[in-house]
Amino acid sequence: MKTVALKAFPRSLKRRKGSKAVRSQGRIPASIYGKSIQPANLELDAEVFDDLVHSAHSEVILLDLSVEGESSKRLVLVQEVQHHALSGDMLHVDLHEVRPDEKVTLRVPVESTGEPVGVKSGGGTLETVLLKLRVRAFPGDLPENILVDVSGLVVGQSLHIGEIAAPAGVEILGNKNLSVFTCAAPTKEEEVVPAAGEVAKQPEMLKEKKGDDGAPAPGKDAKAEEKKPAAKK
Repeated sequence: MKTVALKAFPRSLKRRKGSKAVRSQGRIPASIYGKSIQPANLELDAEVFDDLVHSAHSEVILLDLSVEGESSKRLVLVQEVQHHALSGDMLHVDLHEVRPDEKVTLRVPVESTGEPVGVKSGGGTLETVLLKLRVRAFPGDLPENILVDVSGLVVGQSLHIGEIAAPAGVEILGNKNLSVFTCAAPTKEEEVVPAAGEVAKQPEMLKEKKGDDGAPAPGKDAKAEEKKPAAKK
């Protein structure tokens, strides 16, 4: 995996009020930690980091980080990016410093390539069971994602972790029998058949008779009134 250059700045303001002040200046609060370093608080340029994330081909990002005031650069993985639930704005970034000669373990996205035989000719549906796979590798060997050819899957067949070929220098971890992709059988719509002796009832429609002029026809009481002789004066 190639590294991406990024500049960071030391952060002195802490806690919630400090984070708000940092964001108001167009920066994102960040924290960096690692196995052999003391955790530290940093700031990242919000616009620069946002462009970096959106231009990346994967959520796995390896940074060549330079911190203002430090003479040497740091090799860093973007561990987590927290977003605002409504606006989607970046609130905080967790960075994990790693060593180039030490293997790291993380989850990377898994993607399918090809169209399964069971989908093309059997009417099946390709289902993704696992969205990510846990891998272990040196930072430079980490893949942005793992591509899996599913074109050979037939209806009812699954592809498991143990059947996936790992990229060079990468070890795929986890239960080898876990399914990653499945070609599911087509679903059938069941026809509802009335039980024996049961007749489907149609809703009764009550229609109101109307006269020639479009007004409702007179009822029994109205007709009786018509038949009564006129009162004598």
